[in-house]
Amino acid sequence: MSVHGGQLTQTDGSAGDRPEWGVPVPIDLESLNADLEDGRATVDIGISYPENLEPAHRRKVELETVIEGVLEARRIFGVVGLQLAVVSVRTGRVDPELLAVHAEAPGSELPGGRYANLYVERQKRPSRLSSTALSVFESVIGSGPEHDRRIHLVVLEDVFISFHDQLDERTWQLKTIATNALSFPGYSHRDTIPRHLRGVITLTNLARARSWKTVAHELGHKLINASHEYRDVDPQHEVYADGGLLLYGDGTDIPSGPEGRFHRERLHRSPFIYRREASGAKLWNPDYLDGGGYYDRIYEGLTLDFDPV
Repeated sequence: MSVHGGQLTQTDGSAGDRPEWGVPVPIDLESLNADLEDGRATVDIGISYPENLEPAHRRKVELETVIEGVLEARRIFGVVGLQLAVVSVRTGRVDPELLAVHAEAPGSELPGGRYANLYVERQKRPSRLSSTALSVFESVIGSGPEHDRRIHLVVLEDVFISFHDQLDERTWQLKTIATNALSFPGYSHRDTIPRHLRGVITLTNLARARSWKTVAHELGHKLINASHEYRDVDPQHEVYADGGLLLYGDGTDIPSGPEGRFHRERLHRSPFIYRREASGAKLWNPDYLDGGGYYDRIYEGLTLDFDPV
């Protein structure tokens, strides 16, 4: 197995010759992280790239494209004082049955409540991982030092989610869609994801227009811990508009203050952030106090109350 320009290629060999999961991809991480500075807010990122993706899918999300996405995200977050460190790039064979999963356990896709906003509803009724999603994350991410404080970008072939569109006052229609990327954020899942897996983000398609923003957008959901919202746009399942990083569009703005929904301030409260001291030790942000929902106490003074959509 080798990498040319960041692209993973399979050498000859039978299934028995394929490595177990966790083999480091030969990428010069020191050069990739050469511009990082001690003392600055930092997030560690690990990349997990299966070696047995279908060739047609590999073209949609090549390893080189994933790394380019991280570098673009580094630029976007660097504007607001956060740096991204790529600390591992690993590969191996994934059980083919787990390369496509439904993200949520049955029942998690119930319609949203009609009497409270999205964040209050998810506080009461958080999403839960399906058994297949849990299995692939356990096998690929595993456990290790600081795994619970690291973002894990996991490439898979398909990750599906289901949700309800409201047709009228009493009728909802269940839809299942294939995602291009999914962040499994705290505002939706709270602490239902095992702690060592809570940093997972899946990537399944970086071949679309604006894919340069996809990685940064999903990191925004995880680190800001907010849904598709921006300034006067309350969170919804999908919002297509330019402006903010958390909307579907070309925007990369991470605004501050109440008029910006405190996105920048919430970002810098994230438990995934640390600062490296001169001694080399990492000084981590405080961890969640209430499981990691939107209204977790670490965000005191940095939340908004609003009516349900």
